[in-house]
Amino acid sequence: MPGKKKKDSREFLLEAITEALLNKKAKDPMILDFEGSGHSVCDAFIIAHGTSRTQCEALADEVIHSVKKNTGLNPWHKEGLENAEWILIDYIDVVVHIFQEAQRKFFNLEQLWADAGVRRLEEQKQENNNSFRTRQNGR
Repeated sequence: MPGKKKKDSREFLLEAITEALLNKKAKDPMILDFEGSGHSVCDAFIIAHGTSRTQCEALADEVIHSVKKNTGLNPWHKEGLENAEWILIDYIDVVVHIFQEAQRKFFNLEQLWADAGVRRLEEQKQENNNSFRTRQNGR
């Protein structure tokens, strides 16, 4: 179709992660986009939180399973699964941070990386599609 941009592997990865988080009802999921900032450790952070240890573990499991299923990628590194207060899943170009709510407020990565572009995720209710949409956050 003319005018449609082909999705790259980064977008497929972001979509697989965000859909997994939305499927497990992650709280306040967002993408911090570092592309073009010139001084980032990766292309993007995806940040979300759960309401309990059990939900955080389920979110992490769903992300790992969904990314493997949809992209064939395994995480390069994982940590925090032991206590599930702050789980980090590293796909090199995209790093997923899943917090319990108190830890998310305490570490406040959104403010720490305030120069990143922020996209908050919301479910998109469409007849044929249960994918995600993003809302620019004034950046």
